[in-house]
Amino acid sequence: MDSIKLIVNVIILLLIHAGLFGIFRKAGKQGWEAFVPGFNLWVWLKLVERPWWWIILLLIPGVNIMMFLVLVFLTLRNFEVEKTGEIIFGIVFSPVYLPMLGFTEKYRWMGNDYWKKYPRNTATEWSEAIVFAVVAATVIRSFFIEAFTIPTPSMEKSLLVGDYLFVSKVSYGSKVPNTPLTVPFTHHTLPFTDHTPSYSTWIELPYLRFPALGKVKNNDVVVFNFPEGDTVIAERQNESYYDIVLREAMTLAENQNKDPEKDRNELLRQARQTIASQYTLLYRPVDKRDNYVKRCVGIPGDKVEIRDRQVFINGKQAQNPDLLQFEYFVKFNSAVPKKTFDKLEITDNVNEQLNQQIMQLNLNKHNLEKLQTLNAFDAYQPVIAAPKMYDYRTFPHMPSLPWNRDNFGPLDVPREGATVSLTIENLRMYERIIRDFEHNTLEVKNNQIVINGKPSNTYTFKQDYYFMMGDNRHNSLDSRFWGFVPHDHVVGKAVFIWMSKGDNRPFPGIRYERLFSFITTEGVSKSYFFWIMIPLLIGIFAWNNRKRWLNR
Repeated sequence: MDSIKLIVNVIILLLIHAGLFGIFRKAGKQGWEAFVPGFNLWVWLKLVERPWWWIILLLIPGVNIMMFLVLVFLTLRNFEVEKTGEIIFGIVFSPVYLPMLGFTEKYRWMGNDYWKKYPRNTATEWSEAIVFAVVAATVIRSFFIEAFTIPTPSMEKSLLVGDYLFVSKVSYGSKVPNTPLTVPFTHHTLPFTDHTPSYSTWIELPYLRFPALGKVKNNDVVVFNFPEGDTVIAERQNESYYDIVLREAMTLAENQNKDPEKDRNELLRQARQTIASQYTLLYRPVDKRDNYVKRCVGIPGDKVEIRDRQVFINGKQAQNPDLLQFEYFVKFNSAVPKKTFDKLEITDNVNEQLNQQIMQLNLNKHNLEKLQTLNAFDAYQPVIAAPKMYDYRTFPHMPSLPWNRDNFGPLDVPREGATVSLTIENLRMYERIIRDFEHNTLEVKNNQIVINGKPSNTYTFKQDYYFMMGDNRHNSLDSRFWGFVPHDHVVGKAVFIWMSKGDNRPFPGIRYERLFSFITTEGVSKSYFFWIMIPLLIGIFAWNNRKRWLNR
């Protein structure tokens, strides 16, 4: 498949350059100029009378596709192609149509005078404005700042479901899109479809990140591409494919009376086959994997450990976010209406009624204190998994490391350039790093680890990794379950909440106290809505009335 893509891409490039060769000659330029990288773009821009700085836009991945199509459109007009159908055909099939313009006598180069005299109607004006608005928005969204929405309660109460965030991509260095052939303003799926890709993998660029303003720090709220999002079940996109495979393998072990550890590889193979036969599997490149937002607990080189819910970094107790949530059993001596929970801002898991008196609630220290003031309150008990109580879902899924969500580690977070010893016993800890994130071949032959065809008992990491956790510690799918986040998966830093809407608020459902608030390592700042909006409105009013005031 890769060789076919390479051949097709080479043919497309040859057709485009051949077309430009003929077009340049018809326009009075030298044909060889079409084959000089960079210079050919400058000549093309001069022919259609567009500024030289468009070259910058033509070199930005993703944006350059749109700009190329704009140049094709302008070239068609200079060849007196005016029929709408022919223009659309020429733009969509430009690799074929450009050679037709360059070598067919039917098409004559009309020159810049023709373009200047061409009637510009309202549709033309609007179309150009829209194209450049899309280009500008794409540049900003791809390389500077992008809007995200919080869809799940994994960061409650620090970030709420319905929060709309601005994420700074320059904070950790903007990434060049791996798949530049994509529909603008989409992530991985076309609107109004369940799983139709909005991108093409015919062009895949290598990983490249621009210089960063800073590094990821402990307690930063980070947006990243989900590491297990390379494979997705179309019908169950809200779940991890690897978690589903693991659960299916455990079910098979029970049904077939097999040892989950001894027969692990065979059980996983059967589980993958079963899931592939039942569902539609999607495969996504790094930049098209789901975006997750979590708090960075461990940075490269840290030793992370969790003891009875409390995180320790390098042996010291980590700073807890102010609104950190955990799960509790809460006993009431009478019924509590849902509106009471809404008033106390207890929104996560309020439907988990175990019996008439006991509820299982996710609470932070503040709403736990408020809950205890209710007349109906009786008692509460923290939900804590016992030490050494093995949970097969917990990374790295090894019974020899009996970890769970509340008692985990110690675990060293990989750092670029660091070398670890590899054994059959600890390989599961690093196998996805070696094979999937750093693109090596990995196999075990005769009880010997073989990497890229060579026996190995050590491995040196090629990039940094991070350990991420949600602030809603008992309702978060995070590094405790799927492991490390590679640096090339990091998207940006969550910095600002510009809008927030909640179902438990009266119409229109806006949480006004969260508008225009900043995201910090401790939580969320107070709203700066009025401090920002009032000067902005005064400025707009003053600008609109500047002429009247100046003429007095």
